[in-house]
Amino acid sequence: MTASTPHSADASGADGDPPPGGPAPDAAGAVAGEDGGGPGSGTAGASAGSGAPEPAGAPEAGPPAPDGAGDTPGPGAAETGSEGPGADPDPAGGGTEGTGSEAQAELAAQRALRERIARRKAERGGPVESGAKLSGQAADLLAAVRAVEGGTSSGSDFFDDAPAAAAPRPAAEAPRPSVPRAAPAAPGRTPPEALEAVRALLARGGAPETLAGPVAETLGDGAAGLLAEDPWLVLSVPGVRPEQADAFARALLGPGCGPDDERRAAALVAWLLERAAAHGHTVQEVSAVRAGLAGLGVPDEDAAVAAAVEAGAALVLQDGTGADTAEEPEEAHPTAPEDRQEDRPPVPVLLGLDRYAMAEESLADGLARLVRTGPGDAWEGPDLVRAAAGSGLVVHTGGEAARAEPVALVAGARERGLRALVAVHSRSGCRRLGPRDGAVTVADLLSGAAGPGRDEDGALALDLLAVLDAPLLDVESAAALVEALPDGCRLVLSGDPHVLGAAGPGRVFADLLAAGVCPRVDSRVPDPGPLGELVSGIGIGELNQVDAPGKEIAIVPVREAAEAVHRTVQLVADSVPRAIGVPADRTQVLTVGHGGPAGTRALNTALKQHLNPGPGRFGGFDPGDRVALAEAPGRTVAATVVSASPEGLRLDGEGGAVTVPRDRVASVLRHGWAMTVHQAAGMRWPAVVVVLPGDAAAGLSRPWVYTAFGRAERHLSVVHGVDRALPGAVADVAAEPRRTRLGVLLRGLLAAPSPS
Repeated sequence: MTASTPHSADASGADGDPPPGGPAPDAAGAVAGEDGGGPGSGTAGASAGSGAPEPAGAPEAGPPAPDGAGDTPGPGAAETGSEGPGADPDPAGGGTEGTGSEAQAELAAQRALRERIARRKAERGGPVESGAKLSGQAADLLAAVRAVEGGTSSGSDFFDDAPAAAAPRPAAEAPRPSVPRAAPAAPGRTPPEALEAVRALLARGGAPETLAGPVAETLGDGAAGLLAEDPWLVLSVPGVRPEQADAFARALLGPGCGPDDERRAAALVAWLLERAAAHGHTVQEVSAVRAGLAGLGVPDEDAAVAAAVEAGAALVLQDGTGADTAEEPEEAHPTAPEDRQEDRPPVPVLLGLDRYAMAEESLADGLARLVRTGPGDAWEGPDLVRAAAGSGLVVHTGGEAARAEPVALVAGARERGLRALVAVHSRSGCRRLGPRDGAVTVADLLSGAAGPGRDEDGALALDLLAVLDAPLLDVESAAALVEALPDGCRLVLSGDPHVLGAAGPGRVFADLLAAGVCPRVDSRVPDPGPLGELVSGIGIGELNQVDAPGKEIAIVPVREAAEAVHRTVQLVADSVPRAIGVPADRTQVLTVGHGGPAGTRALNTALKQHLNPGPGRFGGFDPGDRVALAEAPGRTVAATVVSASPEGLRLDGEGGAVTVPRDRVASVLRHGWAMTVHQAAGMRWPAVVVVLPGDAAAGLSRPWVYTAFGRAERHLSVVHGVDRALPGAVADVAAEPRRTRLGVLLRGLLAAPSPS
């Protein structure tokens, strides 16, 4: 990159190596409990053997947890560590006018999806009911794990008698009516007496009473009784850690509880799988779960895993659940069965939470249904038009400029008399396309807040749906979307494969690209100008020098975090508006994490002081403050505070006016002059300042840099303090894989004969 600057003063920092070390960015997955917010925070730390540090082989090893969208409290609240999808607040329950009700409607749609998934789960056989010691499936699992590790079995024997994978759904299901917009739900949905019972139980166990609301919301109205019977259920509350749950259990149950308690085993397995999901995995190999259990002081990991399966805390799975290998005739194998067994490669035993594992199976079923019921038309036009004419499922890749291709496809389909729609990830995406294209967000489409509504069969009244930003689809959103499409509908999933992936578990777009089960169209339309050239090079692992005669790119070297903050304020407040013509309110600052001396908190504090000083009269905010509003985990809206009223804070965002109720301000709002790159997913601004202090080096990867630099439309400034770590990350640090099953499931379903 050519180190041009908007103003000579911005590049006056001397070159040289940044200070080595420095505080590391906040660890993904940090939780409020570490700051005293979890159960047991006031105890002496008596635990049931879980004080060991988490091992390197624990399931959370994998891609860095994506940044949460507004996942930490607002000003004045306790900080909770860095971003991560598991740390996002639940926006349901009365978040905002529009955003809160839409989130509730989306959750309702997901609940309906899970009911259908539960029916599939019953068809394929659920986990063995608890009551007997390691019987049935749990006992078989324990034997299978030991056989595989002992080399006496391939591991597939465990699945030989497993029920067949569920067939794709028939043409019509029970109607799924669209969910209308609703007013924000009133706080205090849990009955007061139930909430008081939870508070009393938490106090008896030495846990903060402030956890009563989250516990009641997670466990329901009978939370107190459930928690008294199984104190480790508190681990299902976001932010609670095993050592805190152990201390809580010891306080309630006394010395009778120990590290080998089956209730503890089930809760820890579920917690490890949730952490893995926070890093993008839908399933984990049993060996990784066992390693995590060993680090948490569980004396017999095999028995603990089997007990968790028996209790229904986890599902036992296999890649493809046997559906990807058709049985061959017996005469094709002249050797004896025992000889054939030795030739079979080991099949890993997988564990998954039913929520994600079954959503992945539902998604595979739905995608296979679209492929099988797709039309066979022939249209004249570009590659994408021809592919979509004859296929029910198409994947399309390209950068920002290539988004015009699926938009043109939808316009052409409408001219042919088809019901066609464009869906995007964020409201920023709707704005960039403009009102003529009629784009809606995926969340609004699923909730019924926008889009064509449902037909008489409960499916979306569509003949063609083009989803932009498809890499940002997690497995649950994708499953809900595909389930809602009628047979014969064309689905085009379009996106840039180089950007950071979804905030939730799964890698839907990447799995489809790898599976090769449908037409793929790679756009040849490049992103224009120096910024397009720079970002395109990053996508193939090259950080190239780029000429920027119009000051499209500026490099501002810094030595330390304090200088990085100072330079950032100077760029946003003075240099970029003066030299580039982009005002401060259209310039976005992006960085790696929330914490640290140059994270979003420090940057927002400095930017507020310079751009909109004020006492923070309304929950830490003042009129004129730029804010990031968390619509839901993984979805952020950039907005500005307009005013305050007894009802809450009034915002002006890209989706229009929004009111955030007073009791939700701390959990869904944060200052937004500076965001993390994951918060910025699906959004773009005229000017972007990417801040890379020395302690950010560990958080860099090629997808991160590609996504960060690609958020700029006209100008990019890089406050650069990581020296050679930046080109090193672009060249060598690719996206770490996520463990999923979608590709194998799809190949297996489409290789099998089509059901009648």
